[in-house]
Amino acid sequence: MANYLKRGRDVAAIEEDDAKVRATVENVLADISKRGDAAVRELSVRFDGWDRADYRLTDQEIQDCLGQLSQRDLDDIRFAQAQVKNFAEHQRASMKDLEVETLPGIVLGHKNIPVNSVGCYVPGGKYPLLASAHMSVITARVAGVPRVITCAPPFQGKPAPAIVAAQHLAGADVIYCLGGIQAVGAMALGTETIDPVDMLVGPGNAFVAEAKRQLYGRVGIDLFAGPTETLVIADESVDAEICATDLLGQAEHGPNSPAILLTTSERLAQETMAEVERLLKVLPTAAIAQKAWNDYGAVIVCESDEEMVREADAIASEHVQVMTHDPDYFLQNMTNYGALFLGPRTNVSYGDKVIGTNHTLPTKMAARYTGGLWVGKFLKTVTYQRVLTDEASAMIGAYCSRLCMLEGFVGHAEQANIRVRRYGGRNIPYGAAAE
Repeated sequence: MANYLKRGRDVAAIEEDDAKVRATVENVLADISKRGDAAVRELSVRFDGWDRADYRLTDQEIQDCLGQLSQRDLDDIRFAQAQVKNFAEHQRASMKDLEVETLPGIVLGHKNIPVNSVGCYVPGGKYPLLASAHMSVITARVAGVPRVITCAPPFQGKPAPAIVAAQHLAGADVIYCLGGIQAVGAMALGTETIDPVDMLVGPGNAFVAEAKRQLYGRVGIDLFAGPTETLVIADESVDAEICATDLLGQAEHGPNSPAILLTTSERLAQETMAEVERLLKVLPTAAIAQKAWNDYGAVIVCESDEEMVREADAIASEHVQVMTHDPDYFLQNMTNYGALFLGPRTNVSYGDKVIGTNHTLPTKMAARYTGGLWVGKFLKTVTYQRVLTDEASAMIGAYCSRLCMLEGFVGHAEQANIRVRRYGGRNIPYGAAAE
């Protein structure tokens, strides 16, 4: 049986925080819907201290941001974007349109059609997270989305040069320097100066995630996202230093980011907890990582790899770092995760920043029913049908007529009956089932 050596915050306290966020977001979105740009501007001033007549960046402002970066910085951004684009293109190539004659004269098919417009949120309040621009904008472009706009908050009182460069190089049509609820609300609802989009994507803080949740239905979203989560699955094939480093590397995302160690070794568990405390004394982002570890960190000792799989699937973590004697066992047997990082040579940071897989992934146990952002999220798989012959229409129509009458849908039945009469030459009384 799994043994918890450390647990995070009480669930009730977390739910209380979530309720406060829900109420705040509901009020803000209602205000944006009612007052448009005026509400957006007031919120931007209130939360970011950022006021402009127009939050859209000009071409000159974009070029100025690019000019603030070194050639090495720009080359590194382009390298990361090339990896994301390459993998996305392979994903897109795997999605085929389909047309098949299922019965003589009956043709069914589907097409993969990109959504018409996407709003990409790029977080950047605490850190300029330019990687999120690669993940959303490039993937949408590879899917064929015609209109892609982006929003990112100001960083230290101005547009973040690296984020702006990433958005521009990724191919955003319009870039807004706007953050928080006001950004996703404006993109989804539209204002006097911002045309609404059909879909919202991208990670963000608790308020951004809740805004996307409340806007879902009015627009599409990539997924319901919460704070970054990491699960390290390890045994004595690795040491405490690498386990602690991988836990804290994700805990620094925010004070409510869960970081969990799952292991078959109590010695490794104890040594990792001690190593976490040692590293927190030298980690520059320790103020955030320490709170995340104290409130949301957990250490679980299991008896076997099989038990670790069961526990990991129950946790359904966003990121799962597997460092065991047989990482492929977890690839073959785990079912609930956002992304797997197999073996000590890789890690979550690679996936976050550069390796090419998408870093917008399911959190809060959503990995039980969805994967992360990918090309397919921007595509609508829509079906069509074609009946080629009179005989086929009359044949399928007779089945349809009887099935409709079985349900009591006489109008539906008549849609079939009229075709059985015209194309099959059969005299079916109005409102009766075809014999």
